[in-house]
Amino acid sequence: MQGRYYLRSFGCQMNDHDAERIRALLEAEGLEQVDAPDAADVLVYNTCTVRRSADERLAGHLGTAARLKRSDPSRLVLVTGCLLQAEQTDLFTRFPFVDGALGPQNLYRLPELLRATARRADQGPPGYFDDGPVLSGGLTGRRERPFQAWLQVMSGCTNFCTYCIVPYVRGPERSRPPAELVAAAEALVADGVREITLLGQNVNAYGLDLETDRAAPGARFAELLQQLDALPGLDRIRFMTSHPKDLGDDLIAAVATLPSVCEHVHLPVQAGSDAVLRAMRRGYTAAQYLERVHALREAVPEVSITTDLIAGFPGETDRDFENTLDLVREAAFDGAFTFVYSARPGTQAARLPDQVPLELRRERVERLIELTQQQALDAHRAWVGRRVEVLVEGRSRDGALYRGRTRQNVTVNLDGDADAGAIVTVEVTAATSTTLRGTTV
Repeated sequence: MQGRYYLRSFGCQMNDHDAERIRALLEAEGLEQVDAPDAADVLVYNTCTVRRSADERLAGHLGTAARLKRSDPSRLVLVTGCLLQAEQTDLFTRFPFVDGALGPQNLYRLPELLRATARRADQGPPGYFDDGPVLSGGLTGRRERPFQAWLQVMSGCTNFCTYCIVPYVRGPERSRPPAELVAAAEALVADGVREITLLGQNVNAYGLDLETDRAAPGARFAELLQQLDALPGLDRIRFMTSHPKDLGDDLIAAVATLPSVCEHVHLPVQAGSDAVLRAMRRGYTAAQYLERVHALREAVPEVSITTDLIAGFPGETDRDFENTLDLVREAAFDGAFTFVYSARPGTQAARLPDQVPLELRRERVERLIELTQQQALDAHRAWVGRRVEVLVEGRSRDGALYRGRTRQNVTVNLDGDADAGAIVTVEVTAATSTTLRGTTV
């Protein structure tokens, strides 16, 4: 198939990884990527449905796609990802100009979808939704940088937090066999990769579903990290996301002792009130969460702990929110993603009474943002005058400096000579709430 494609991806790191695989599949079919939708013959939208804001952004982009489709009916519009998995054929009713759809675990069927769209006039738009045990984790992706790679270790989630749509659109937890992952990592390192980020909705649950599978005996996540750490040439290993209730001492020890495992743990707390945590069905109390934070900091003094926070969950009182602020102060996070609660159709929380008014939710999230940004600034200022190891990723946005990341996953803008993919020592000279500034040594 000849032509050009445009890809717009929304959402989390797993979607970013899916986008890499979509690019590789499209280019294997002979398509060339372009940066503007009006220059493309095939428009692909890789969707997210975790929050309402992603739905709204998608609707705006699909409005552009509808206009382009009217101007050239031969142009194909394809939708992939979590929103599509949630809505399935209803998506075609909302957006009748969409030519085909593909669930997240059916990415391998993208070439088939492209061929099937040629028959859409006779049979209607094709849609392949996730309905089986096949995982797309083994698909090859076209990486943004040759020295960094995602590696999906598992898919899905079985926690069913009351606000979250992920278990319904990504399915149950399914782990890839450790031997398969080690072989994939070896191949990436042989291809020049220096840093691998392991992905899963809950990496701490990795391997639990394999323990009873005699054909593919499993390993726990800390054991997988040990196997990957032993690979020559793999300088850095990152992972996300960890669920607090499953963060064991073995994983803390892995972060503390394995040389290639970076000192950064993303540990979403969501709230600091026990009543709200119970309503969310998170499986831990505020005190239990803080115990894990303190254990991490004791074992790994230079660890960076980041989190997710939701403001205005149904039934959240002023006292509940103050408890969240108290937890944030004690945890002293290095960074946080803060969100206004948004009801997702099909989740239990969407049916709960005492929905918090939108203006109050927004007021609370602003207070969270102010607190967590100050914490990030304080944490980053503590690095000023020190030397850090930075993996250079390329030029900064304005092109005047180089840009990279520390082992703690903090962005650094640096002066001096550097090559993309090099690991350099940088002396930190300044800090903001989001970045460090330094000079190569």
